[in-house]
Amino acid sequence: MPLVTIDLIKDVFSPAQKADIIHKVTETMVAIEGEALRSVTWVRIKEVEEGDWGIGGQLLTAADVHAMARGGAQPATVA
Repeated sequence: MPLVTIDLIKDVFSPAQKADIIHKVTETMVAIEGEALRSVTWVRIKEVEEGDWGIGGQLLTAADVHAMARGGAQPATVA
């Protein structure tokens, strides 16, 4: 039975977006392994608090991720 865990920063994705992620990851696993695995494919989303996640040595907030998704600035530099 596949178990896929996806770590996300809290408040980046809406409940509808998380449901879409779960659906699409399940569909991908079924495409790879076959329909018989649909009922035993588990997808879980674990949310990490803002500031408990970093990239390139910089802490990330939900606002940082939204800005990056829009093609905006990278995370602010921590002083």
